[in-house]
Amino acid sequence: MGMERGSLAPRHDFDALPLTPEIDVRCAQLSEIAALSEMAHRLVPGVEIGAVELAKYFAFDPQSILTFTRKGSLLGGIAFLFLNDHGHDALLLDEICLTAPETRYLASANDDVAAIYIWAIAATGRGIGGLGKAAAHLRQLRFRGADCYAQPSTVAGREIMRATGFKPIASFQPDLWCYERPWHRRPMRMPGAFVQSRSFADARH
Repeated sequence: MGMERGSLAPRHDFDALPLTPEIDVRCAQLSEIAALSEMAHRLVPGVEIGAVELAKYFAFDPQSILTFTRKGSLLGGIAFLFLNDHGHDALLLDEICLTAPETRYLASANDDVAAIYIWAIAATGRGIGGLGKAAAHLRQLRFRGADCYAQPSTVAGREIMRATGFKPIASFQPDLWCYERPWHRRPMRMPGAFVQSRSFADARH
């Protein structure tokens, strides 16, 4: 995953990113796939997938590629792999080919999405402002149960991971970062809560 430099200076959880009104984010159309593929090749180091292969994954799951546009002009996009349980395990064990993943690892429309892998973010200029609406897309019921993973391939990509709450994790997959959804995190224990409630009980006697 990588992208052209564009700083997200304020630190926000991925799920708390602002929704930038002037950037429109929606599921891609088949007619945009070639332009998105070209943009990814230009901006993201190591991208090997061509427009034909990208179209194949898009046909498998049209919700997996989003475009960022402003006043009708294409500023970029984001592509996800929605992994099923097998795909989630394969990701952590480095058993999935991330340049050409087998569809058996991907969640079908009837499967629960066990993990979301951010395959690529390619955006120019203000396009990065589309990330907030992309995160909102992932708050739909189908995706809410899945944590997000990524492998930043550029310094700018790494900065974005850090600024949006992703953290490097231990896995067989090299340089894998994970963003744990806020509703999966264990609530922090409030040290005084138990003592307080007991003292209220005592006061009643």
